[in-house]
Amino acid sequence: MVTENSIPSPNTLPPLNTELVLELWSKTYNTSGKPDWAHIFPYYREEIVFQDPIQKVVGKTDFTAMCNRLTERCQELQMKIISIANSENFIFMQWEMTMIFGKTPSTTLFGCTKLTLGEDGRISHQRDYYDLWGDIFPNVPLMKKIYPRFMKRVFG
Repeated sequence: MVTENSIPSPNTLPPLNTELVLELWSKTYNTSGKPDWAHIFPYYREEIVFQDPIQKVVGKTDFTAMCNRLTERCQELQMKIISIANSENFIFMQWEMTMIFGKTPSTTLFGCTKLTLGEDGRISHQRDYYDLWGDIFPNVPLMKKIYPRFMKRVFG
């Protein structure tokens, strides 16, 4: 488990750009096993705001704890970055993330991430976008038939 005390000082970090993000994230999610975010945590500011469809987390301590909980819950977690681009203080990534939880079938989420860089070049905000229900429900026994019918009936 990674703690804030085990990560290097942000003063010695090269600036984030698309190439470095690709390199860092490729080290995080390997092809077999659990992710390791230790080398990425220094790139996050102490007041990081992380948000996804499930939760909003404020502060590096809570963000680190959230990442550690995900590592503990997943038997395996993989990420493939499909595309990446930047614009001034933003880096955008489109990705596929495959998670395996215990005895359940693997689940692939398709999404994107917007990283906002602060004036010091570190990540001040991370916003992850993905369709949790559309990607997860097909793997839940009763929901795999009900959810698509519900969506078609309500949203056409």
